[in-house]
Amino acid sequence: MSNVNSHDPFFTPVTAEAFRREDIAALAAGRHAAIRVPEFLSQSTCDEILQALLAVEFESYGSARVYPQVMRFGVGVSDHRLDGGVDDSYWDAIETDRKNWLDLGLNFDPFHLCRANLGTDWPKAVRVGTRDGKPMGPGVAREPNQGFQVHFDDSRREYSDGLLDANLIAQFAFNLYLTMPEEGGETVMWRHRWQPQDENYRLPDSYGYHESVVGDVESFEIKPRAAEAILLDPGYFHAVRPSRSARRIALGFAVGLTDTGELLTWG
Repeated sequence: MSNVNSHDPFFTPVTAEAFRREDIAALAAGRHAAIRVPEFLSQSTCDEILQALLAVEFESYGSARVYPQVMRFGVGVSDHRLDGGVDDSYWDAIETDRKNWLDLGLNFDPFHLCRANLGTDWPKAVRVGTRDGKPMGPGVAREPNQGFQVHFDDSRREYSDGLLDANLIAQFAFNLYLTMPEEGGETVMWRHRWQPQDENYRLPDSYGYHESVVGDVESFEIKPRAAEAILLDPGYFHAVRPSRSARRIALGFAVGLTDTGELLTWG
């Protein structure tokens, strides 16, 4: 009997000095699971964003669906999902959200800066996606100090009529880490994608699943550092471990690859 290699060479994170076109294409094609870029922004820029955020009060995601508690500054479309679509309340919320980000007093837009750096090697500029011709929210600062449950993200399954005006053929998750604890806060990814029987493991009224849903499949951990950005395939089940020594704050948004080769973002 021949030996079987239990490691999938395509299920791995890669580290690069920037988000190269070839790596993003490989992520879309399933040849990478995640891309890590240390020092994506300067430490001083990250510190400036962090200090502005530390001066404001974060809000909690709805506790009925998101538990343990996750704090955030900004508006995520998931809080306004309704019957496979987006509730009208979303548009008022992101108008208020834009004002809140301006009130931070930064002389630059952190999400615009992230999009510009993300798209340095991409043929077209990375831009915020639209729905019914209106721009989506650009992103959210999140603080999951108690972790995220095991889950996956796929707007094509979550929004029956499609989330954006564009046709998406792949989806990624982007995070820029502003501060990380020395202990805990790891991102874990499992080589498992959603199957109908996984719903037997879904936690009550939650976005997440019991960890036994992934069984003993191959996995890896990433321990990000401050000023590092990660682009990953959120179709793989993933989770964030609780932080034990300090706050874990990151800027995040979803990224969709369209059938015309554009990268579009939303919070």
